[in-house]
Amino acid sequence: MSPADTLRFATRAATAWPLRTALMMLAMSIGVAAVVVLTALGDGARRYVVNEFSALGASLLIVLPGRTETGGVNAGSFVSSTPRELTNADAAALLRLPLVQRVAPLAVGNSEIAVGGRLREVTVVGTSADFLELRGLKIGHGGFLPREDFNRASAVAVIGDALRSELFPGQSAVGRMIRVGDTRLRVIGVLTPSGRGLGMTTDELVLVPVATAQAMFDTSGLFRIFVEARGREALPATQRQIEERLRARRDDELDFTVITQDAVLGTFDRILGALTLGVAGIAAISLAVAGILVMNVMLVAVTQRTAEIGLLKALGARAGTIRAAFLAEAALLSVAGALAGFALGHAGAWGVRLAFPQLPAWPPDWAVIAALATALGTGVLFGVLPARRAARLDPVQALSKR
Repeated sequence: MSPADTLRFATRAATAWPLRTALMMLAMSIGVAAVVVLTALGDGARRYVVNEFSALGASLLIVLPGRTETGGVNAGSFVSSTPRELTNADAAALLRLPLVQRVAPLAVGNSEIAVGGRLREVTVVGTSADFLELRGLKIGHGGFLPREDFNRASAVAVIGDALRSELFPGQSAVGRMIRVGDTRLRVIGVLTPSGRGLGMTTDELVLVPVATAQAMFDTSGLFRIFVEARGREALPATQRQIEERLRARRDDELDFTVITQDAVLGTFDRILGALTLGVAGIAAISLAVAGILVMNVMLVAVTQRTAEIGLLKALGARAGTIRAAFLAEAALLSVAGALAGFALGHAGAWGVRLAFPQLPAWPPDWAVIAALATALGTGVLFGVLPARRAARLDPVQALSKR
């Protein structure tokens, strides 16, 4: 038979048993769709984290209390013990370094905000005037926190747009008084809507001077210190200056960690990249299961079509021709299932993007190609045994079972 005849034979054999064909295609399509959707989720999470940190600019350094011995970033970088707290005086000392452009100390906590009988829980961020530029935020109404000494606890606040809409519906919030915990504050600005960033919903934040937040939460320490260097090329030198200045203030004790944005990005990129590969591997197991199903169904097909195979061999068809015909059928079913799974997977990824607009859940090209290739390879591989069994049938015995 010519290749065209082989393909026609395989197509007719597949369409002759529509339910069997549909089940095999479904099994293969589920495997491919699982790979596409899960890798889209994993790679989308990686892109989201990278985009969030990139929004901070390319010259960011983060000073954390406690020490991570590797000098890099790990889980301990974010939940580390605190031998000695970072203070406002530390932040002020860093601001005087020649290679430092901006410094934003952070004191973070949760409290209740009350306005005219309305009460809700909010996240309070104590920081400085430089936080606006460092985080790339914008003021919609009024102004931002005043540029003043870090130890001055001014009774002012900047709120997110969602809080403004909820607490002052249809009114201007600038100049109004709010109560956060036991502290009365005057609203001096409202942020423009900006959504989530670095795990915070900025539209629902209350920003106050860092000393005001420390007084609210009865602490003198800082959660983090954000430092912006004077250019990306100055990052290594700035990091050295920060370490030298803080060690000098701490009797030469290295009980803090200075990390760069590149270190954070590199760590998250490696972790989430490995996670994406892991979920892709788990999803690919379903393709092996689908391949076994193809083999079992094709073995049944050989038994059902014994007389047909005997007739073909009696008419002069060679063993290689029979083998090619069954392999073509297995490949055809695998390709059809893989393409259906490709469409189903992209539909699932589209649903994820629709449900979570902030997550760029696009399947990576390598995952799509690997899923399609694995589906085809699995189908053909597991189709070899049925094809060989069909090719080995004796024509006389096969026809006698007619």
